Amino acid sequence: MTRKLFGTDGIRGTANLDPMTAETALKLGMAAGRHFTRGDHRHMVVIGKDTRLSGYLLEPALTAGFIAVGMDVVLLGPLPTPAVAMLTRSLRADLGVMISASHNAYQDNGIKLFGPDGFKLSDEDEIAIEHKMFNGLEAYRVGSDHLGKAKRLDDAAGRYIEYAKGSFPRGLRLDGLKIVVDCANGAAYKVAPTVLWELGAEVIPVAVTPDGFNINKDCGSLHTQTLQTQVVAHGAHLGIALDGDADRLVLCDEKGKVIDGDQVMGLIGLTLAKAGLLKGGGIVATVMSNMGLEKHLAGQGLELHRTSVGDRYVLERMRRDGFNVGGEQSGHIILSDHSTTGDGLVAALQVLAALVESGKPASQMLHLFDPFPQVLKNVRVTGQPEAVLELDMVKAAIAAGEQRLNGSGRVLIRKSGTEPLIRVMAEGEDTEQVNNVVDDIVATITQAAG
Repeated sequence: MTRKLFGTDGIRGTANLDPMTAETALKLGMAAGRHFTRGDHRHMVVIGKDTRLSGYLLEPALTAGFIAVGMDVVLLGPLPTPAVAMLTRSLRADLGVMISASHNAYQDNGIKLFGPDGFKLSDEDEIAIEHKMFNGLEAYRVGSDHLGKAKRLDDAAGRYIEYAKGSFPRGLRLDGLKIVVDCANGAAYKVAPTVLWELGAEVIPVAVTPDGFNINKDCGSLHTQTLQTQVVAHGAHLGIALDGDADRLVLCDEKGKVIDGDQVMGLIGLTLAKAGLLKGGGIVATVMSNMGLEKHLAGQGLELHRTSVGDRYVLERMRRDGFNVGGEQSGHIILSDHSTTGDGLVAALQVLAALVESGKPASQMLHLFDPFPQVLKNVRVTGQPEAVLELDMVKAAIAAGEQRLNGSGRVLIRKSGTEPLIRVMAEGEDTEQVNNVVDDIVATITQAAG
């Protein structure tokens, strides 16, 4: 039995179009509420969201679904995804919900679910919830005397602010540091600048005026031009860019150069290793992480363990084998000593702690290795990406690309988990050769997909 609605990171789509409709949200609330109703205690769910206009559509629909099956609802308002995970555990809730499409434009939205332990749901739980959504849902309604209630948690932001500050080493402060923070007009627009200011930094906030439409628009972790400009213009020591739900982090050094998740993971991992705090003898990353990171860690006696793309797979490997640092090149950094999911702000604080303790500039601390040339291009397709990838001409083009790299690099082809895209990536020692390999495969897929 496979998942139909749930992708690699919850349910996602264009708001007010199937499946991202109020009707689906209502059914999901009822099914998920029933699935996590276990025992005789009063059951509770917490719901957070980012700043998209469609949050006003989905939040009340989910709330109604949970109330209909007898579950109380605690509304958090706009807060980062990791705050929802943290508050799910802190409030002893039975379920946590985040309404967000992460780095996507405002037209999209999504729903992510967390279990009572604050971790994202397993495939098995998602399949079971989907089954309930479309099979006998009416039977889960409770009597009118057992309906749930809804209330708003007024100090939700303050609780997350204290939690995030608690991840920063005691005895350290950010006095004397000037930091630009781009909040993507998203969920962290209030909490991220506040945390940095309370720790002593001079803060230059960017993209902190959400209007329901401007989330991730020319700002945030996918659009760093403004961040880079502001860092140089203000003479800042570091630039921090988050995405719409603040579980992703991209940094910018004092020279305006963008730093990706591989360098961030490397710095945090090596810092913990030197302190004797790194668990598992290495870090966990996905197949997208650069070979340069793998080589650098090996030189320090550490291993890079790879998983499929998606922070849920990174976390599964971390939990299974006892690692405490993992993440994605795109900026999802998971530090299991602090969080149960990616937390862009907490990851940034660990980098800032390393900068404070070393006294060195970000350009030096965050340039651990020279990345291998890596090229990634997306091909938008109509129909099923899987079918395109099974065509003989596409398979032949991929095999030819691998042969041209001749063991000095690698080719990675995968379908997107959230959009109708095929992602083509190649990596190797020769930039021109890598570009040619990617271009040839992209041309073949484009031709094959019509």
